[in-house]
Amino acid sequence: MKKTHVAILGSTGSIGTQTLDIIRAHHDRFVAEILVANNNAELLIRQAIEFQPNTVIIVNEQKYGFVCDALAKYPIKVFTKTESAEQTICGENVDIVVAAIVGYAGLKPVISAIKSKKTIALANKETLVVAGNLIMHLAKHYHAQIIPVDSEHSAIFQSILGEPNAIEKILLTASGGPFFNINSKFIENVTKTDALKHPRWTMGKKITIDSATMMNKGFEVIEARWLFDVKPEQIQIVVHPQSIVHSMVQFADGSVKAQLSEPDMRIAIAYALNFPLRLPLDVKRIDFSKFMRLEFQSSDTKKFPCITLAYEALDKGGNMACIMNAANEIAVDAFLTDKIKFLQIPEIIEKTMNTTTFIKNPDINDYMTTDIEARKTAKKLLNYKNK
Repeated sequence: MKKTHVAILGSTGSIGTQTLDIIRAHHDRFVAEILVANNNAELLIRQAIEFQPNTVIIVNEQKYGFVCDALAKYPIKVFTKTESAEQTICGENVDIVVAAIVGYAGLKPVISAIKSKKTIALANKETLVVAGNLIMHLAKHYHAQIIPVDSEHSAIFQSILGEPNAIEKILLTASGGPFFNINSKFIENVTKTDALKHPRWTMGKKITIDSATMMNKGFEVIEARWLFDVKPEQIQIVVHPQSIVHSMVQFADGSVKAQLSEPDMRIAIAYALNFPLRLPLDVKRIDFSKFMRLEFQSSDTKKFPCITLAYEALDKGGNMACIMNAANEIAVDAFLTDKIKFLQIPEIIEKTMNTTTFIKNPDINDYMTTDIEARKTAKKLLNYKNK
């Protein structure tokens, strides 16, 4: 059996480490060819020693020497800077690229992978949020397959396979995060410790805060719009606290298909890595013989205004979602560093969306200048808040 050679962009993050779990369990099928990390040099070194990839890249230039010294006795190439990742993943020795870099930083490597006609296991939702129209156009032009790794979009992807009829509605499930059943008054004073206690999933800090504000679900609405070529009004957020039903698709005859499993990101990752075949996985199974309650309810946009902001960005089009994403990254970082309160996150985002230059038909350079401008705007708003 020919092994699949995998490049992991963000190997030290939650998705990256779980991808390596799958490669470890199925080393007869997969090879970790390239490992890319932003800052966590220590874990990258341990991963490199265990998996012996052809190449490792530490984006933080200040840690390049440290990684080089640690791997000097191994036949592993070591590079630095994001540009190195963009170049190395284009090589013929890479079959699939797991795009798991958090935030806007993941955009350019994904574009490079698309232009090299790689299969992309997409876990970086910001790529489609920022430039969904451009990304899907490029993927079609270069015949690059994008397989979603988000559990919700993987569920949708699996549900529409073999369905010749168009999607009538996507029912995008949400856990509701840590504050869904919490009184609005209490949310005014929640701490980052409160916000980082997700009831169902173990994720990185940034995405966990996005889940707490439900901006994460807003991002996923935008992702779904582009991945599955549907209109915003065809996407409905449904809060499902048990996180067993990972999303559903409704068709023209009223039938609804869904993908169910215990909450475990390795299922979606493995499906993307080995598509169209499923891998045997050592994960917890659903026990339907036991009493199980599956609850569904509508989302509260008044309590979680980030959902509304995401729909507004999608409706406005152009570079508005790029503006929203940049402002969110700045605001979330400010919350995590105790510079603003939780409810100031959507305030910063909305004001940035209202004041940053809008471009109706942006190209890749416009997205880059928009990201810079929106971050500057959001930071100015933070400075004003802190006076």
